[in-house]
Amino acid sequence: MFENFNPAKLSWKTVIKRAAGSPRDWVPQVSKFHVPRFNRTWVGPLLIVVTAVVGFPVFVGAQGEDGSATFGLFIGSVSIVLMAWSFVLSLRPRALEPLFGGLDMMYRSHRWAGTLAVVAMYLHTSVEAEIEGGIEGASESVADMAEDLAGNGQTMLYILVGISLIRWIPYRYWRLTHKLLGVPFAFACFHFYATEKPYANGSGWGWYFGTIMVLGLLAYFGRVVGYDMMIRGKRYQLATVSRHGTTTELCLSPKGRKLKHHPAQFATIKLQIKDMSEPHTFTIASAPHEPDLRFFIRDLGDWTGRLQNMDLVGSEVYVEGPFGEFAPLPKKPAPTYWIAGGVGITPFLSMTETLSPAELAERPVLLYCVRSREDAMATAVLERAAADGRIRLEWFESSTGRRFSVETFSELLRGKSLVGAHIAVCGPNGLIQTVKSIAHDQGVNHVETESFDFRGGFGPDLSVTIEELIGRSEEE
Repeated sequence: MFENFNPAKLSWKTVIKRAAGSPRDWVPQVSKFHVPRFNRTWVGPLLIVVTAVVGFPVFVGAQGEDGSATFGLFIGSVSIVLMAWSFVLSLRPRALEPLFGGLDMMYRSHRWAGTLAVVAMYLHTSVEAEIEGGIEGASESVADMAEDLAGNGQTMLYILVGISLIRWIPYRYWRLTHKLLGVPFAFACFHFYATEKPYANGSGWGWYFGTIMVLGLLAYFGRVVGYDMMIRGKRYQLATVSRHGTTTELCLSPKGRKLKHHPAQFATIKLQIKDMSEPHTFTIASAPHEPDLRFFIRDLGDWTGRLQNMDLVGSEVYVEGPFGEFAPLPKKPAPTYWIAGGVGITPFLSMTETLSPAELAERPVLLYCVRSREDAMATAVLERAAADGRIRLEWFESSTGRRFSVETFSELLRGKSLVGAHIAVCGPNGLIQTVKSIAHDQGVNHVETESFDFRGGFGPDLSVTIEELIGRSEEE
């Protein structure tokens, strides 16, 4: 594996330093607390909670050899339900997107459901969870076998979740380990079905938990076998490739029916090129009426880095989607502010192409934060939209000393209140948190945001470092 490792090029000291990262890589970024706005996006998370805890009454009064087994049995059922939800959400069901606030929030719920399922499993195995005088789910020999499998599955689950929590492993290898999570879940379901419980498997509660387990298992196989192996998406061909510094612009032409999307939605693309076929999600930069799809992809890891140096024109691409509930424009007329950082300009590009000229006060104000205009994307498109009267464009170039901040935004507002304004932001997390803080301090209850950090976790991304260690970068 390491025969191509060159100490002169990449020392172990450098590897260890990169693996340690910075404190910011390991400390979760917690947003400033604000009073939540209750709307339909709470329905999804509340549905998860309700389905997980509704079974508590059936375990009340359960006694084990050393006392009450109520909590142990109940928390075991919670683990099963949460893990099932995690697999269901991994299918990206579009019908559920509005109930969670978009695919990004749905994936956040997916991660939290999986994480809390592991915590619940740990608690289940740490307390009294065996009932005395319960109803057998299967014969003693089958129940014992199921319990042994569940114990092995628990160890496997801890290892796989540990791999997911630490971002050291490159995305494409992490995806392979993530696909194995269904194995410990299947073992846990077998154990839950076969063990003694306060109810029979053929009772109403038996059907309730049994249905949830079956749905979870079907979702797992649907994700791994269906989506990853059989359902490819719409077929496209790479027509043109343009490179703008560290950003690659892809233009895809349909080879059949085109993808129908709304402005600011995103899609998952799968390049049909050796070692590049894992799915990656990007915002669609083209407008819905355009025949081709355009994506702007920043070099941020091993896959995007290799993309910069490849001959891609003519390659086949499969596109899944569209996804997303990101809304740059308000439902009712209101002052509108768009704040974009770097590649975060793409959802606003798509929306800009659909706008008509309007009076200055009615135009969306686009605040584009970049290092310099030379590094910006689609500059000509944005400046043409501003000249046509479709948007008001404000540049924040750090190279000239004008950075987006509370002070510079206040200068732009010139004393105007943000109350009732529609604010949408897309870009680095630091920019998003700054905008949220400013908006909430001025009485704005909601800021439209979107994030593609579907993996989550802690620690630095070592994708490029791992590729250098394997020697893959040199070989290609």
